[in-house]
Amino acid sequence: MYTVVGCPECRALKIVDGRPETTKCPRCGRTSQFQKLRAFYKSEDVDTAREVRARLLADRSGHGDAYEDLGTFSELDEDADSAGMSTTEFLERSGLDVNEVGAAGDRAESGTGGSMSRKETVETALRDLDRPTEEEIVDYAADHGVPADYVRSALDRLTRRGHATETGGRYRLL
Repeated sequence: MYTVVGCPECRALKIVDGRPETTKCPRCGRTSQFQKLRAFYKSEDVDTAREVRARLLADRSGHGDAYEDLGTFSELDEDADSAGMSTTEFLERSGLDVNEVGAAGDRAESGTGGSMSRKETVETALRDLDRPTEEEIVDYAADHGVPADYVRSALDRLTRRGHATETGGRYRLL
């Protein structure tokens, strides 16, 4: 249930969803008991409540005639959705291949084919290699474009924080 109510302090109109115990005015910040507020309109449909609130605001400000010339909220929403160019048209006008952009998006969402961060690369090496040495992790990371100095400092941080352990020169992810 959507109710159009007015604030007793500043006379602002707002739409309240459901029947809360209290509600706060967005304009002046006054908190009021919902039961004590004047309900101008009640509806199961939020768009209808929006229409009534807009009509009341237009009438209050002396713009009731101009309000008649506007469409309903649902019509305005449809107009806004159809305004402007589509995503496909935007990409094509920008000189991008729509299929390539879509494929890149699919790869990014699925997590395959994308690049890993430096930290993820080190953690993956620890996970995938069987009790690797520092040099084996450095070699694995170098194949993925991660510099050796970063790998060594990452291994140090991981072991200090208790995320990995090093025993006899061999590392293991915890």
